[in-house]
Amino acid sequence: MYLIVGLGNPETKYAKTFHNMGFLAAGDVAESLHVKFKKKECEASVAEGFINGEKIVIARPLTYMNASGRAVRQLVAKYKISPEELVVIYDDYDLPKGHVRIRPSGSAGTHNGMRSVIAELGFPDFARIRIGIRDENVNVPLIDYVLSEVRKEDYELFSAACKRAAEAALSLAAGEEFERVMTKYNG
Repeated sequence: MYLIVGLGNPETKYAKTFHNMGFLAAGDVAESLHVKFKKKECEASVAEGFINGEKIVIARPLTYMNASGRAVRQLVAKYKISPEELVVIYDDYDLPKGHVRIRPSGSAGTHNGMRSVIAELGFPDFARIRIGIRDENVNVPLIDYVLSEVRKEDYELFSAACKRAAEAALSLAAGEEFERVMTKYNG
C-alpha cells in the first residue's frame, strides 16, 4: 500500500496559488487512477485507487499548510504506512519554477508544511516530490508569494510540473526503483 499526500490549503481562494502545487499534483494522481476525492477522514480529503492490485491512498490535508503534519500522522497511523510507503508532494521555493525534484529523505528546508509533517511523524525518511516555484523576476516576501496566484503565462509550466510530479509518485507506488524515478523525473 502507498500513501501519496499533496500539501496545500483547503479553501477555494487558495486553489490557484503556488502553495497548492501539492494539491494539484494529488489531483493529477487521482485523475490518472480514475478516482475522486470522496471521503473525509483523518483531517484530510481522501481518494483510493489501485496500481497493479495494490491499494493507493491519495490525500489532501484539510488542516492548512502549516499544520499538514497532523493529517499525515493520522493517515500513516490509520493505514499502517511505513516510511517507504509514504510520498509527500509539495511546492518548494528553493527550486526554480517548474522544476521537479524527487528525494528519498531530507530536511524541510524553508517549507513550514514539511516542518509540520516531519515534526508530527518524528522522522524525515520518506519520499518527497518537490515542485519548484521560485521566480527570479519576482521580489515579494515569501509568505505573500506562496499565497499568490500563479500568473496566467506560467499556468502551463506549473500544470506540466504537477503532472510530472504525479507521474513520479505513481511510478514509485508501482514499485519502480527509486534511483530510476529520480533520473527520469528530476529536472
